[in-house]
Amino acid sequence: MTKRARCSECNRPIKTCLCDEIVQLPCDYQLFILQDPKEAKHALSSAPILAKSIIGTCYLIGDVFDPVDLFGLDWKANSLLVFPHENSLSKQQAVQQKFQNLILLDGTWRKVARMIHTNPWLLELACFAIDNTDKSQYLIRKSPRDDGLSTIEAAVSALNSLHEETSFDPILGAFNKMIEFQIQAMGLETFEKNYLP
Repeated sequence: MTKRARCSECNRPIKTCLCDEIVQLPCDYQLFILQDPKEAKHALSSAPILAKSIIGTCYLIGDVFDPVDLFGLDWKANSLLVFPHENSLSKQQAVQQKFQNLILLDGTWRKVARMIHTNPWLLELACFAIDNTDKSQYLIRKSPRDDGLSTIEAAVSALNSLHEETSFDPILGAFNKMIEFQIQAMGLETFEKNYLP
């Protein structure tokens, strides 16, 4: 069976190339995406789009990460984890502390829980919880949580909160296009049967 030709830039099949939709924006942080290896194999992961959308993103796939290798000796003071925690910082607290690194974990809720178990240092970091009231537009994957978001949606929500004068919404265009391509590929009837309530 012949492999489908892929775009050298977005690494997607030529037919569903997203390059024309990808918007690149700078942000005030060094963005780190730590991705579960199984999630990296998922063709509809939003993390690759996010990595190409925020300039300078560090996108890493693995089971175990060393915080000193990634962030330096001051890793705990300089890094903010986007994750719901009972002691999460408010928007004002997070901005005032002037963190250098913003970390997102990419995987299903179960995979993220496993990632935290194998990297307990993550829970030593200050956390920032997203104040999410919008329903996820990740229509082609189901979350066990009603408030579940894709990684790119979580990033946009966090970045919008932490940057008062910049909207990161434009980077969702490529994500929405990927969803549109997938719905077209599976057929509207199949999509409605399997993914709509």
